[in-house]
Amino acid sequence: MAAVAVPFWLFLVLAALALWAAYDKLLLPAVRWFIANRANVVIDDVSRRLRIGIRPFQRTRRQALIDRLLTDPKVQQAAEQHAGRMGVPVLTSLAMVERYAREIVPAFNAYLYFKIGYWIGRKVAQALYRVRLGYVDSAGLAKVESNATVVFVMNHRSNMDYVLAGYLAAEQTALSYAVGEWARIWPLSALIRAMGAYFVRRNFKDPLYRRVLERYIAMATEAGVPQAVFPEGGLTRDGRIREPRLGVLDYMLRGFRLGGERDLVFVPLGLNYDRVLEDRTLLLSIDPEAKRPGRVGALWNTLGFLLHNLRLAMRSEWYRFGYACVNFGSPVSMREYCRSRGLDFKELAGEERKREVANLGRHLIETVGRIVPVLPVPLIATVFLKDEKKSISELELKSEVEQLIEKFESAGAHVYIPRKDLDYAVTVGLRMLLLRHLVEERDGLYSAREQDRPVLRYYANSIAHLVP
Repeated sequence: MAAVAVPFWLFLVLAALALWAAYDKLLLPAVRWFIANRANVVIDDVSRRLRIGIRPFQRTRRQALIDRLLTDPKVQQAAEQHAGRMGVPVLTSLAMVERYAREIVPAFNAYLYFKIGYWIGRKVAQALYRVRLGYVDSAGLAKVESNATVVFVMNHRSNMDYVLAGYLAAEQTALSYAVGEWARIWPLSALIRAMGAYFVRRNFKDPLYRRVLERYIAMATEAGVPQAVFPEGGLTRDGRIREPRLGVLDYMLRGFRLGGERDLVFVPLGLNYDRVLEDRTLLLSIDPEAKRPGRVGALWNTLGFLLHNLRLAMRSEWYRFGYACVNFGSPVSMREYCRSRGLDFKELAGEERKREVANLGRHLIETVGRIVPVLPVPLIATVFLKDEKKSISELELKSEVEQLIEKFESAGAHVYIPRKDLDYAVTVGLRMLLLRHLVEERDGLYSAREQDRPVLRYYANSIAHLVP
């Protein structure tokens, strides 16, 4: 048999094509089969123990959901209106709809969610914080019907909120989040989509996009998919709870029928931290005179933060970032809410609907605000801000904190005292502020550093609304 000589460049092209064919026809299908098979095993396992099971909608193939959006009458009407408004063919508008749908629709995988995502979330949360589950309205949660659409409504303090809430709720259900454009970076986007999250362009005003997003959220709500939403629409900048933004909430209500088979139940969830990793960055964003680092500067600061903590860990001087606590409040049933007020959101339109959605949004954010946990660092920060010029001994600090706790508890707030030991709570909270150089000690007296008072105020603001 005679040898056939080919140019080296042609050999490289043929080798690349062979590798691609092996990847596309052998490796990729095998990986997909393995993950799908493992996902089915996990679904059978978790369905027996989850309080709210995995819905058929979550198990539907992603392409089928995209096709369902493409053929939705309201989306088709919006595509025709877009074509007329922009002077383009309807097929062009439908191609845009498909692009939006592919961007929004998740590809939920139970194996990745419960075996990989849950494990990563638990390890990360417990490595950074002493994670605690505080108050839980167990009686109220037990009354929620198993087929209801449950939506966890949360305050938004940190990007850790996604990890913390998903980790603590994993014994109850698999949550579907709305995530911003920050999460669309490959390969992070593929993992987040597999975890059941859907992408939202926060300030994108295109009516066609808003209609596609609305119809997806309405479909998921009507199908009973458990979800989590931040009514504030973004992270708090100064520590205080922000006014609610109503877009996603309104879309969820479009998937609720007062006389339908499913109730829509909002479960308030309050989070708080002894340290928010983004605190200085968030404060910087609201200071008009502050010099903001560019992308390179932000990356450099992040690397510096990581190296500093790594150095502390190598010297056995690193401590976790205090306590992170979550409270679960009393569920808000939309059937009860609507009937008590004589409302049916399906029959409301225009300004009347906007007004009632706004009323509901305020009611939910106030409910969430009432169950935000009171933690050691916010308590101590409040004491240091009480008298800006005063230095205080540790004994006086404990006395002030004790009086403050009584004030919060008399107002109905949920105070988390680690180990139910006030002395220990003050010690660990003060240590956190000293390690961060927000407070300094001289001759046994402690005082807040003048330049760092905005950071202390950020933490004090997280609980300021709980006391008149």
